Amino acid sequence: MPRLFTALEIPGNVALSLSLLRGGLPGARWIDTENYHITLRFIGDVEGHVADEIADALDRVRRPSFSLSLAGVGAFGQKKPHSIWAGVAPSPELSMLQAEIDRICQRYGIGADPRKFMPHVTLARLRNVSAPDTAHYLSGRGNFSTASFKVGRFVLMSSRDSVGGGPYVIEEAWPLTGNDGSLNSRFDRVFDEPQSMS
Repeated sequence: MPRLFTALEIPGNVALSLSLLRGGLPGARWIDTENYHITLRFIGDVEGHVADEIADALDRVRRPSFSLSLAGVGAFGQKKPHSIWAGVAPSPELSMLQAEIDRICQRYGIGADPRKFMPHVTLARLRNVSAPDTAHYLSGRGNFSTASFKVGRFVLMSSRDSVGGGPYVIEEAWPLTGNDGSLNSRFDRVFDEPQSMS
């Protein structure tokens, strides 16, 4: 059973900017650029009928498209760092979309995430990397930022059992409406035909 989560995709030009942050930290396992994403809500391993119910509920989400930009880098795990991430600039639209998806998941029995939602793109997994080395890496990249990009849809992704970091498969995608209230033409229902992010 694959692990499911909802996410936002990262466009190619932004992924290229993120890829320039790779390197300079021995012991880091860098995420492949095609697997960059912003997790909205982790769902986990669920029975097929629960996944279908959640997908049907997500089909009814009606939110406007919006713009996002990435800013800053950081690490999770202060004393024992375990991952490097790029941050997301504050966005009310992103917060409202995430909150709606979170409510849907809880309605279908997916427990609340004890951690506060902190949107980010994971860049690397760390193993036996010291806190000073991590701090040194971050200190040279604190001014990282990207141009804004349009978010036109959100997706349901799956990952197979692995150490983490992909490969991820888009199982289904839902459009965000345009500024005029119309659905974006990029709507792509792919539940029956999983495809990679490349």
